[in-house]
Amino acid sequence: MSSVSPRAARQQGSGARLRSPLRWRAGAVVVIGDVDARAEGTASDITTAGGKAVFHKTDVSDSAQVQALVARAVSEFGTLDIAFNSAGLLPPTASLVDQTEADWDRIMRVDVTGVFLCLKYQLALMAKVGRGAIVNTASVAGLRADPGMAPYVAAKHAVVGLTKAAAIDYATQGIRVNAIAPGLVRTPMTERWLNDPNMRDRVLADSPIGRAAEPEDIAGLVLFLTSDLASIITGAVYPIDGARTAH
Repeated sequence: MSSVSPRAARQQGSGARLRSPLRWRAGAVVVIGDVDARAEGTASDITTAGGKAVFHKTDVSDSAQVQALVARAVSEFGTLDIAFNSAGLLPPTASLVDQTEADWDRIMRVDVTGVFLCLKYQLALMAKVGRGAIVNTASVAGLRADPGMAPYVAAKHAVVGLTKAAAIDYATQGIRVNAIAPGLVRTPMTERWLNDPNMRDRVLADSPIGRAAEPEDIAGLVLFLTSDLASIITGAVYPIDGARTAH
């Protein structure tokens, strides 16, 4: 996940590096938590460009590691104002009966339990100071079903539910919780699809805009939802999918 704050920040992601890490340009310092050590390069890019960022290797499915990540944000920068939870894994593409129990457990552990644990410790800290903004990464698979993706579809629907439940529980405590629902985004997690011409054509066939999103295409909405411009917005889920779910 990756966290942020006008004073502090965090999230576990795919290890993808942004060409333009926008969050620090908006005045935040950033703590990046990721199981993939390649994400350390993003922290280095931000620092090299003049921002403040640290990397903390984190498996978001492990409670102790998530607590350590939150503690690192506080020890480095004093607090946690904003959090962006974006850890995720994809299962093998197969019909539901051909999905293995091991793959089901693996997807649920990261894509659902990981979001729950991040919310649990982020919200506990934010509630102490009476403010905060959190964005969870769901997916268009949390709004509709894709064939051959039953564990992922179930997990992302759960992220939508967790987002709404957290928003209701903490709406009176100055904390907002929203979710984004991206379509296909070009990251290391999806490169096996995008590098295969047949698979790429298949996954883009129902995308009116006709292309995959870049990480920068997602960043703008996350910035808005964690800013004061979105002060009344909580419990919402926003597709970022090139009109895929508008069919």
